[in-house]
Amino acid sequence: MSTRAPLNSQVSPVPAASRDQGAPSCNVPELISLATRGLVAMFDPDKQLFCHRLERTGLGIVREGWSPRYTIMTLLGLRELELAGKDSSFDTQAIYESVVRDTNWIRGLGDFGLLIWLTATFDPDQLGRLFSKFDGETALDRYSDAREARTMELAWFLAGLAHAAQTSPKLLSALTDLSVETYHRMEENQGEYGLFGHLSTTNSLAGRLRGRIGSFADQIYPIYAMSKFAKIFQVEDPLGPVLECATAVCGAQGESGQWWWLYDARSGRVSSRYPVYSVHQHGMAPMGLFAVEEATGQSFQQFIYKGLGWIYGRNELDVDMRDDALNLIWRCILPKKSQSKYWEMAMSVVRSSRKDREVGSLRILKEQRPYEFGWLLFALARNSEAAPL
Repeated sequence: MSTRAPLNSQVSPVPAASRDQGAPSCNVPELISLATRGLVAMFDPDKQLFCHRLERTGLGIVREGWSPRYTIMTLLGLRELELAGKDSSFDTQAIYESVVRDTNWIRGLGDFGLLIWLTATFDPDQLGRLFSKFDGETALDRYSDAREARTMELAWFLAGLAHAAQTSPKLLSALTDLSVETYHRMEENQGEYGLFGHLSTTNSLAGRLRGRIGSFADQIYPIYAMSKFAKIFQVEDPLGPVLECATAVCGAQGESGQWWWLYDARSGRVSSRYPVYSVHQHGMAPMGLFAVEEATGQSFQQFIYKGLGWIYGRNELDVDMRDDALNLIWRCILPKKSQSKYWEMAMSVVRSSRKDREVGSLRILKEQRPYEFGWLLFALARNSEAAPL
């Protein structure tokens, strides 16, 4: 394990029994109900898959495309809802069977990891057949996203392996070496301040150009995966890095609870604040930070609920991001004049990272994707009793 420099924040996790009485109030059961209703319009009953996105247009709400990846994330959330004793409008087993019937959509290690995670959740007896079909032992060498050591995809794979070992303990021994190697490849992307870059900075030209800049997804999925890896495989090595990353992103959290968009693993600073995505606020941040609590016994709930308050209008625009009439939570707040994603990535390396850097006027992106409600349910369905109302 490498020695890291001191963290660039003053965040100190507190015992899980402690509660932040000043956290913004929010109604988590209401969010769960909203997500459960909202997913109905995102489902394609003919394909037995969830769509790519819903978009508000001049003609109303339009459903576009379909996505096996988003369907997996949504199913994981719906299963958490079921395990919490709540009902939905979906036959989750039938949707699961539709996803696994045709796996030609799998193009990389990340997709394979999500499929492992899904199978571990719905039908763990099929895990052995799945690993055999996809030659799981060589996955880290065969897929391009693995060879480039893409942080998010490695985290999905590690999470899948951890869930496989949890629901099928007979596989734990066989999966240990593969899980350890996946963890070490991902950890190589973590900078000295605890933040993760997007991919390896040594394996490719793309890595040298943009590897050090990681998105919020590149922070929160590793937080979740390392927490599960540590707990299920009963190893302590990941607990230091996972707490460093969790502490770093919480230290960078905005005054209104924003989880910012891009982070520089080399400097340990936020490199670009916008867009601020609703799914980060209500789904992915709680998902990762609750997992840290479970693995370490330290609480980040003050940051979780501050982030949830952003959804309710405690944000830059003083606008409630929920649309109760449409059963949606709008996707993000972003600059009206926003650059392309890749230009934003490149420029963030060299420009000022001052928190007060001018971003211009802001707007709300009126669309939503089903995985956003999937992660909301996954994170909150079994944590709703802890929410301040």
